[in-house]
Amino acid sequence: MTYSGVVKVGGPADVHELTDLMISKVAVGPMDNNAYLLRCRATGEQLLIDAANDADTLLTLIGDDGIAAVVTTHRHGDHWQALAEVVAATGARTYAGAYDVEGIPVATDVPVADGDTVRVGRVELTARRLVGHTPGSIALVYDDPHGHPHVFTGDCLFPGGVGNTWKDPEAFASLIHDVETKLFAALPDESWIYPGHGKDTTLGDERPHLAEWRERGW
Repeated sequence: MTYSGVVKVGGPADVHELTDLMISKVAVGPMDNNAYLLRCRATGEQLLIDAANDADTLLTLIGDDGIAAVVTTHRHGDHWQALAEVVAATGARTYAGAYDVEGIPVATDVPVADGDTVRVGRVELTARRLVGHTPGSIALVYDDPHGHPHVFTGDCLFPGGVGNTWKDPEAFASLIHDVETKLFAALPDESWIYPGHGKDTTLGDERPHLAEWRERGW
């Protein structure tokens, strides 16, 4: 079946099958959070992005093979409600942006800096720090050697705009700058965006609206 990226809480995962990586997307919790399970097709190793809520759903998705790691995209509580339970059940190592670890109540084993590599099996993801939604939000970029990049943006980029900066001009200026320079300027239009809530998008779909976002200030 063709991947759409459209999921709902209580519904099945949608699976994006790439040559080297399988990406399973589920929606969990009262804030309709997305969680993503990445599986290296060569080794079977798995990594979870955002143990947001509903540990039972996430552990069922993970299955008997377990996970090597959980990456928390940022410190906001709706993105780590199930983290403690998932880590306790799987023994996974925890990763988060170095500037957000103090806001996550589960110890971070690996603080992540801008440009760091996060691996799942033979697949490498590059972390990009995006400042404004929180001080230490990170996106993860998989530059697929067989196709276009795939980017897990947490709450920093969505269809229609960047993440919430609560009408703080400095925070918005920082976030739009980081998103423009580290994502839009660095990656092609075909890059697929997997956000922390809601539907997916591409950089090409969003690029024409950057000036509009700057003008409106959110």
